Amino acid sequence: MKNVLLSLLLSFGLMVSATADEGMWLPSLIHKLNIKDMQEMGCELDAEDIYSINSSSLKDAIVALDHGSCTAELVSKNGLLLTNHHCGFGEIQKHSTVEHDYLTDGFWAQSFEQELPNPGKTVTFLKRIEDVTDQVLAEVTGDMDFVERLKAIQKISRKIAEEADEEGKYETNVKSFFESNKYYLLVSETFKDVRLVGCPPKSIGKFGGDTDNWMWPRHTGDFCIFRVYTGPDGEPAEYSEENIPLKPNHYLPISIKGVDIGDYAMVFGYPGRTNRYKTSTGVDYTINVTNSVREQVRAVKLGIIKDYMKTSSKARIQYASKAARSSNYYKYSIGQNNGLANLKVIDKKSAIEEEFTKWVNADQTRKEKYGQALDLIKKGYANLSDDFARSYIVESMVGGPEIFMFANKMRIIYDLLEDADKNKDRVKRVARGMKGTLDGYFKDYDAGTDQQLVAALMELYNDNVDKRFHPSVLNKVNAKYKGDFEKYADKMFSKTIFAEKEKMEAFLDSPSRKVLEKDMAFQAAKSIFAKFREIGEIVSATQPEIETGKRLFVAGLMEMNKDKVYYPDANSTLRLTYGKVLDYDPRDGVNYKHFTTLKGYAEKEIPGDSEFHVPAKLLELHNAGDYGRYADADGTLHTCFITNNDITGGNSGSPVINGKGELIGIAFDGNWEAMSGDIAFEPDLQRCINVDIRFVLWVIDKFAGASHLIDEMTIVQ
Repeated sequence: MKNVLLSLLLSFGLMVSATADEGMWLPSLIHKLNIKDMQEMGCELDAEDIYSINSSSLKDAIVALDHGSCTAELVSKNGLLLTNHHCGFGEIQKHSTVEHDYLTDGFWAQSFEQELPNPGKTVTFLKRIEDVTDQVLAEVTGDMDFVERLKAIQKISRKIAEEADEEGKYETNVKSFFESNKYYLLVSETFKDVRLVGCPPKSIGKFGGDTDNWMWPRHTGDFCIFRVYTGPDGEPAEYSEENIPLKPNHYLPISIKGVDIGDYAMVFGYPGRTNRYKTSTGVDYTINVTNSVREQVRAVKLGIIKDYMKTSSKARIQYASKAARSSNYYKYSIGQNNGLANLKVIDKKSAIEEEFTKWVNADQTRKEKYGQALDLIKKGYANLSDDFARSYIVESMVGGPEIFMFANKMRIIYDLLEDADKNKDRVKRVARGMKGTLDGYFKDYDAGTDQQLVAALMELYNDNVDKRFHPSVLNKVNAKYKGDFEKYADKMFSKTIFAEKEKMEAFLDSPSRKVLEKDMAFQAAKSIFAKFREIGEIVSATQPEIETGKRLFVAGLMEMNKDKVYYPDANSTLRLTYGKVLDYDPRDGVNYKHFTTLKGYAEKEIPGDSEFHVPAKLLELHNAGDYGRYADADGTLHTCFITNNDITGGNSGSPVINGKGELIGIAFDGNWEAMSGDIAFEPDLQRCINVDIRFVLWVIDKFAGASHLIDEMTIVQ
């Protein structure tokens, strides 16, 4: 039975042997835990070449985009960044108009002056990470309850962070790992002038669209290019024409030698969130609450948005980014639920928990220490109706139609106007700030579409969520409008100030509490967010039990297997994973090879289709076999390849690096057969999908004619 448990634990990421391909490793620890095995697999670097706080190393070329939504890598001495097209999609969309449709046509700056600024976009470099567990837990005692323990940890964590920020030069943060059993200090530096340099047309950067998303084989050229700028002194600075390109401590050379099956590969990036230590109870919650609600609501939402996008080029551009954000995790939720069921994850988790319980009960000391762990988790998840309601209100009303969130932002003015004379100056300042956001908001907003979303999603919530969790506005619709949500939405949008830019400008010129009290959208938003907070408080009441149970469970697992090497769940901190270029067998009688080519791209062509249109110039170059120096040894142009690296959301845009420290690809997706991977790593199935760097360079050079960007890079042949 012990061997069975070991096998189960290995398959779920609760421990890994030294030669395992799974694991999102802290780069500061690879000198202790991983470097020998990495070198045996084909890595030619030392640990200091990968992570160093004193010398230039690979970590200095890796950045978190927008504090961890994606990853990017430096590829030139002038701050040039590569990431995924879908990571820059929002910026590409914002810069696009009907006259300059960069989504459809692509964009390539021919000089520094033509590069496009992106207010609010950031890149963050990790300076160092260090274990501060002993300091954080020094004042924590066993008799503290959850709240007391949390307050003690927060107090000392703030002190540690403040002492490390070098008088505000760096961002410092103490984060928990291993379900609050370990704590690390992260010191980082953020740059705020990030400009768009180039992107291929959507027919390359998003080729295959939603149909191919999460699928292999793949042919998508999922990349775009930014540049980081600094102040003239080389320090982080807000956008200014006086700024200069960043001079990085390290940037990645690029290999165009290609990859073969079995080649060593590592991915360096900022994975967002995994839950490999989740119990069977937690998996059940993911299936029946998180994923179920997301699937139900987004199916309706996406249907309405996509119908509008078909009406015109303007509509397509307006809602392109919104549709992409919503559809990505809609499909993910479907795939993850399928994977969790097909791979019998709950059964396997239950087997681990059964053996854990036997181990605990075999010793009185262990029983006193860990005996309540699983019971606390089960108790916290005993009633899912409130969690279901919280997920539903977030998906359908807080994050469904835009008008409610927009109206809720006016709550600050509403509250200030309660004492208008006292707060006169502050009201003016807030109103002036809000007025400055209107152009950007209404550029990408269609009131008619949002009206449909209000009617459809409010009705969906009304019909699927227990009445105990209904905002008062639903009671009003059912009573006054006899449950006719379309009639209610029609009247709201005919009268509200929040659906038209001109009405909002007029209101902000002369803010009035009376106007807001009569506005149907504002009143609906008040009702929705009040109920949202109420539901949140109910759900939060069970968090101490769940969090305490998880902490004890993980601590017990690590004690039960003292000789095993553990890695922490992803939490948007810099991680390194290592593995190999590999094929896989998704089902009986089927083998997927490890790469795709431009031939397969052309074979997928559906002229004029929104997902599978192939640019004429790409076909022309392909038919002529004009691949230049980017062709593989077999004479074809490889588009994508797969590895068994352990990745998740946030790793999008991460560099795929060979054993010499050279860039060979950009990670952009996972595969459908292993969608359960964030909870349970499946070594035989889990694959990381990467765009081949040679395809990236070919598009820049041959397709776009932007060879000046190639000239910036260090190419290894």
